[in-house]
Amino acid sequence: METYLEIIKNSYSGYWNYLKNSVLLELNWENYFYGLILISLVVWGLERVFPWRKNQPLFRKDFWLDTFYMFFNFFLLNLIVLIALSNTAAKLFNDLLGVVGLALRNFQVIDLNSLPFALRIFIFFIVVDFTQWWTHRLLHRVDFLWNFHKVHHSVKEMGFAAHLRYHWMENILYKPLKTLGVMVLGGFEPEQAYIVHFIAITIGHLNHANIRITWGPFKYIINNSVMHLYHHMKALPENKPNGINFGISLSIWDFLFKTNYVPDNNGEIELGFYNEENFPKGFFGQLLTGFRKN
Repeated sequence: METYLEIIKNSYSGYWNYLKNSVLLELNWENYFYGLILISLVVWGLERVFPWRKNQPLFRKDFWLDTFYMFFNFFLLNLIVLIALSNTAAKLFNDLLGVVGLALRNFQVIDLNSLPFALRIFIFFIVVDFTQWWTHRLLHRVDFLWNFHKVHHSVKEMGFAAHLRYHWMENILYKPLKTLGVMVLGGFEPEQAYIVHFIAITIGHLNHANIRITWGPFKYIINNSVMHLYHHMKALPENKPNGINFGISLSIWDFLFKTNYVPDNNGEIELGFYNEENFPKGFFGQLLTGFRKN
């Protein structure tokens, strides 16, 4: 059985090899590196052709900062800490269960591997999105976590790359919770899960893009750019001071838990948060925010 040190070592070497093979085009459909670039270019092109806020420039405020955040949070952060953290958290959870005479199978709600492929992918997508929705809500309700989440809400002009502009501490919370959620599903995260991840990236990019998307009657199920723009609004409704529209890929959770709010769709609202004047504007300042008073 692998020790914690071996898990950490193998996590670093394994992800480094994966990242290297991605850049060198030695992977097929599971290549997140070029998948992210392709999705970003397509959505950016849609922003150019169908701009919602027509006065907003294509190279909007903090465009290059957000582009750097995309690659830092999606790849470099995984290499630095997140993959090792997730794998270590999974082993720690198993070991703690063993101490009290339990096994992971005692907590597994369903064995996804016994279901048809399409149903496995669908359940995986729903469970991961619901876990992320609750985590996102916690980021707004808990002051300590909100201090980190402010990085994402410091965006002043919305564009596709703002999707992955967030503080690295958020993933310290997201990754272990997501890992535990997957373990409860029988440890299911097949190679084909890249389908779910590419769908989530595309929806997230579109939600942050300068494009007016509502999905028509499907707005009650799928998150959209109008709902998410209001999630970033500076002047929150008085009866919802802890935030609105927490949906990641799906909006259905907001309608079920009454956190939805869309008064109109003109797109001309001020983004940010109160007392943001002294918030760090650059990457390194934001990297340390949350650990000190701004």
